[in-house]
Amino acid sequence: MDAQLKKGMLDSLVLAALLEKDGYGYSLTESIGQVVPIAETVLYPVLRRLEEQGLLDTYPVEHGGRLRKYYRITPEGRRRLVSGLDELKELRRLIDRIVEEVERNGQTR
Repeated sequence: MDAQLKKGMLDSLVLAALLEKDGYGYSLTESIGQVVPIAETVLYPVLRRLEEQGLLDTYPVEHGGRLRKYYRITPEGRRRLVSGLDELKELRRLIDRIVEEVERNGQTR
């Protein structure tokens, strides 16, 4: 799969995971992992990039004597999620058209 396409889908998954409640790295890995397998080594660069773009804010919360970095979606992040979802829906429509055309022409196995 195209790297840019993957990046856009991961961005949308992370932003969507933060719509209902804020989360920290491990909790987001668990939440997103229910949809698509993701390693923390993949997630953290996505979180940093989204934060740098102003799509996420962070704040510390003490847990077990240590500070845990929590992420929350910003208003700009919500707008980006909506536009990202529109793009994914369009991609799904295009893929469906391609699959239907191939099936209609008897090109499947």
